[in-house]
Amino acid sequence: MPGVHVAWIGLGNIGRGMSANIAEKGPQASLTLYNRTTARATAHAQSLNQPEKIKVATTLPEAIANADIVFTCVGDDAALDAITSGILADNTDLSQKTFVDCSTVHPDTSRRTESAYAARGAGFVASPVFGAPNMADIGQLIIVPAGKQASIAKARPFYEGVTASRTIDLSSGSGEDIDVGRATTMKVIGNTFILNTVGVLAEALTAAETSGLGVGPLKEWLDVFAPGPFAKYAGRMVTGDYYLRDEPLFAVDLARKDLRHASGIAKEAGQRMRNVEVTDHFLSIVKEEMGEKGDIAGVYGAIRKEAGLEYGNQK
Repeated sequence: MPGVHVAWIGLGNIGRGMSANIAEKGPQASLTLYNRTTARATAHAQSLNQPEKIKVATTLPEAIANADIVFTCVGDDAALDAITSGILADNTDLSQKTFVDCSTVHPDTSRRTESAYAARGAGFVASPVFGAPNMADIGQLIIVPAGKQASIAKARPFYEGVTASRTIDLSSGSGEDIDVGRATTMKVIGNTFILNTVGVLAEALTAAETSGLGVGPLKEWLDVFAPGPFAKYAGRMVTGDYYLRDEPLFAVDLARKDLRHASGIAKEAGQRMRNVEVTDHFLSIVKEEMGEKGDIAGVYGAIRKEAGLEYGNQK
């Protein structure tokens, strides 16, 4: 592994944290960063302070030219398709490269991406991650890879102990090659649990306020009963962070994309995800209020508004 060269494409909230941990703890010989906005990649590279091992590429062909493993982490299916098309449009030999995609996309997008790379002789792993940006920053994500075992083996040294605290290999220990779509199916279904639970928290906090109980006692109980990410979401709601921050931690458009994917997958199997429909309704209100700055914790504001309160609790 010390001779392996790595490229990282996409520097959103999760991508910055993961690439920083690879830079610090990964076994690679070099790391190349690429982002559609080059200035963001340059600033990130400077923050990592390893000029001898980290460089910034200004084009996709430059980014992957010397890479053995190429990680991608972008916001949606269209962004991943654009990157894949941009890479395949160049005549670079891909036969010795493995592409590891950490994005949250539809399973069919993962399957289509694997097929496109396989046609050029490259390996591919669908490798979505669970965890908030702060978990990415400290290398404590949960990674759920799927694909050919030979490709997963190349990515594995960058998982636990580097970017993740746990890997759930969807081959379930069978050692067999598996459908890459299993990973992104797991991711979008898992995200419905997160998004729906945030909605339940928002409803409970609003009910505490409208009933006269007040949010303080309920928040104290949550800190004891459900410490961890959901208590943190409750804290973001109570303090007003859900609408006061400049940049969303989990953008409303991306959340609604995940819900659409999950609902579509369930519909194909004959199921209707009614909780998903409720959550998406509240997120549509967040979108109306906040636009692209909307964060999923803003469902608190949406539920407050339907209860006759102000969207912002600090107004």
